Amino acid sequence: MLVIENGTILRGPHLKPERGNMVIEDGVIKEITSERIPCRDRIDASGLIVAPALVNSHVHLGDTVAMDEGDGRPLDEIVRPPDGIKHRILESSTPDELEGAMGSSVDFMMDHGTSAFVDYREGGIGGVEAIRRATDPSPVKGLILGRDPVIFDEDASPEEVRRRVRRILWVADGIAPSGMGEITDETAMIITEECRRRGKIASIHVAEHRKSQIRSLEETGMTEVERALRAGFRLLVHLTHPMRDDLELVRSSGADVVICPRSNGALAAGIPPVKRMHEMGINLLLGTDNVMFTSPDLFREMEYTLRVTRGITGEYFPPVEVLRMATSNARKLTGTGCLEEGFQADIMVTEKPSANPYLSLINRTESKNIIYLIIKGKLVKR
Repeated sequence: MLVIENGTILRGPHLKPERGNMVIEDGVIKEITSERIPCRDRIDASGLIVAPALVNSHVHLGDTVAMDEGDGRPLDEIVRPPDGIKHRILESSTPDELEGAMGSSVDFMMDHGTSAFVDYREGGIGGVEAIRRATDPSPVKGLILGRDPVIFDEDASPEEVRRRVRRILWVADGIAPSGMGEITDETAMIITEECRRRGKIASIHVAEHRKSQIRSLEETGMTEVERALRAGFRLLVHLTHPMRDDLELVRSSGADVVICPRSNGALAAGIPPVKRMHEMGINLLLGTDNVMFTSPDLFREMEYTLRVTRGITGEYFPPVEVLRMATSNARKLTGTGCLEEGFQADIMVTEKPSANPYLSLINRTESKNIIYLIIKGKLVKR
């Protein structure tokens, strides 16, 4: 048993500040109370913030090996499979280079307060197995969403696509094709059907670039968002450029949206309508996207998101809502990110440089300000 006492606990899904003590047992938060709990193993968090460890809901660790390549080139030229700059670099890299690079990014994330991530992984079964090998030594939880090259082949039969998707799902936590512009609607439906049957995740990039939305409308009469939702995807990434009734369709579907504002900014792709989506009740998560373009540092992602949202709208946006995007809004996806009884004990204890715990974390916290990091109830950084 471990007790964290006297800290400012950001409790529950709404991260309500509460001074108290937390009991951790068997990797789970057993109790949060104002009473003193007798225990030999204890952390005195007086004057400190006790917050959920962070959740990176969208990252591409594989292209760590291609950091800062292709800067200034069009988005499709950099990342569109199978011949984008990223994919050519991945093909030419050795397994040791790829696994070493991915492992270093996981270490970086843990050092910066992240205890769980969702990765889009190329390379079929071999790609999924490679990232498992790279991340197995780490206590950080990785949900790996794979893809098989056959999904991009318009000539592949539905039977072959289904067979390959099932094979990937033996080893992966779900399937994540690049985008609706690279697969047929029939393939998309096969992916979501097979994931749903197995209780696994079906995720896809949508509306990252205005051009891709226009192309989808011209070719199919529907936006990428409409097509993705119709196919059954319920974890959408980017939504930088919604059109027509996209946001209302997302809201009514109950789909989660992962925004990646730093990556969008780096690629001159625009900035997602964060405030509008939040006001509509869409559940927003936060990701750092490609390590190729941005470091997997959620503190920097939160700060950028808060500032650019206020800057673009010219209106106040609550910092607690940005912190929720990187923590409790992801609790159903990863089973972490929430400090409440019964949840996995993934916790960071940080310095509190100001009276505002949310802005202390978003604007003023770096790796060096994390005093303790706890994953599954075990101390991994102090």
